[in-house]
Amino acid sequence: MEIDIGIGKTGRRAYGFDDIAIVPSRRTRDPDDVDISWQIDAFQFELPMLGSAMDSAISPATAIEIGRLGGLGVLNLEGLWTRYEDPEIHFAEIAELTPEKATRRMQEIYLEPIKPELVGSRIQEMKSAGIITAGSLTPQRVGGLYRQALEAGLDIMVIQGTVVSAEHVSTQTEPLDLKRFIAELDAPVIVGGCASYSTALHLMRTGAVGVLVGVGPGAACTTRGVLGVGVPQATAIADAAGARIRYLDETGRYVQVIADGGMRTGGDVSKAIACGADAVMIGSPLAAAAEAPGRGSHWGMATFHPTLPRGARVQVGNLGTLQEILTGPAHENDGRRNLFGALRVSMATTGYANVKEFQKAEVMVAPSLQSEGKALQRSQRVGMG
Repeated sequence: MEIDIGIGKTGRRAYGFDDIAIVPSRRTRDPDDVDISWQIDAFQFELPMLGSAMDSAISPATAIEIGRLGGLGVLNLEGLWTRYEDPEIHFAEIAELTPEKATRRMQEIYLEPIKPELVGSRIQEMKSAGIITAGSLTPQRVGGLYRQALEAGLDIMVIQGTVVSAEHVSTQTEPLDLKRFIAELDAPVIVGGCASYSTALHLMRTGAVGVLVGVGPGAACTTRGVLGVGVPQATAIADAAGARIRYLDETGRYVQVIADGGMRTGGDVSKAIACGADAVMIGSPLAAAAEAPGRGSHWGMATFHPTLPRGARVQVGNLGTLQEILTGPAHENDGRRNLFGALRVSMATTGYANVKEFQKAEVMVAPSLQSEGKALQRSQRVGMG
């Protein structure tokens, strides 16, 4: 329903994860009978998750551990791991920077040129551990670096930016022809981000196997403030899922919808799937792992942009190991650990046997969900407070 913004301008009401709730159905299940596995192209995963291509969250080592746990870690092929042979000294420095100096100093650190040979060696390092490998490049740089990635054995290419469209217009440079590039690439491609029905549909028509949905919801992202651009995640995911239905009707081809950002707890992950996502891409929860390269700090891919930074370095602390964060066990009650154990229990509690079924769950607009009956938790800053 359109709402009047003023004379001559209307807009839809959009919803984030905190605005909605999943409604229980007439059936419940044993959590051990619930299947949360996920498949994209020819690759099968025990967990429907990707680790976001952020330097603070994903290193070759953490990608290997995520792969061992059943997920897919996506390495930023334009990050510190491909600019420096040994980036650890820079991770340590970034973690110690004051808020006043962080952005300026990170811009300087990221001025170091990307070294194509490091793109190959990082992928080989991950590949040698026996995991499925994925790497992320921006549309501007994919043409100059994708060959090194493929030659090293990259399994899944992610083409990612703040907003990626199938119709980029430029009088300054020759834009990437996504449809032709994907058709000629000898690897499946995931593209994003997007936040609308029409953009998701156009990206699906490029031949991508997956579309990333999310513009500005991440914990470290400031795009919504800097540019004023974005759509709350629950609505963005539901719209992209609608585009997936239309594209499936048109072609008989199913494209994966991947919710990218804005998820802090197991409840958020569950709501993303219930809104229509096939899998989720998470960053800040992984940056809070003991193994994370960011040492308790977290920043996004546009934090260090040389002329218009669109991210902040935030402190995420240490929640536990990657295993505890993804699959448990959890020893705290705030929902930030055992994210996919929570997804399994949410699906069981509401009666759904697998991810495809859970996408059909009833959801309800519920603005009081986070506060109803929680006065003591909020006053004592425990649990949901």
